[in-house]
Amino acid sequence: MLWIEGKLISDSLVEEFFACELSACKGACCWEGDFGAPLEEAELAVLEAIYPQVAPFLSPAGVEAIERQGKYVRCEEDGSYGTPLIDGGPCAYLVLDENGIGQCGFERAYRAGATHFQKPISCHLYPVRVSHNAETGFEALNYHRWSICSAACQRGQAEKIPLYRFVREALVRKYGQEFYDALEGAAAFLLQQKVQQESQE
Repeated sequence: MLWIEGKLISDSLVEEFFACELSACKGACCWEGDFGAPLEEAELAVLEAIYPQVAPFLSPAGVEAIERQGKYVRCEEDGSYGTPLIDGGPCAYLVLDENGIGQCGFERAYRAGATHFQKPISCHLYPVRVSHNAETGFEALNYHRWSICSAACQRGQAEKIPLYRFVREALVRKYGQEFYDALEGAAAFLLQQKVQQESQE
């Protein structure tokens, strides 16, 4: 484990390889699962404010689900918040393109210049998940392994893209450039140690 700026980071972010392969998974992470995309409390007001700009980029079914359930929903089990789902299936902010590949409605609006909000940070960071420890106050960053991402693992391995580099933009967005630079340095140190150990065997 790595400890950087009060964050506990799993070694898997450095040791594992990953690069999304949308042509294979079709964006299944946006419609698989029992709950929508996790939302930070600070994002709730953002969703309320930008919805008029995002709505034109959504599907009719997504708009109907949002108008019926709200811009976000609360999980009764742990009190967390997430995006609503369409009939218990895909995220209400999901849109399928002409090839059947899932696209984020937030990101479509962002790329069109309609909003300054790219997408929920949990989506941007995926497959890295951030958990909060209320007792200690620290955060832990872990790799969320999912079988639907097998093609992404294969592509990452083939192209030698470490997981932390794949989510670089999201890490910088959430924690800042200094945090990422420190992580990059720690990763280089771990790699150097691994090479030295292998040479001694």
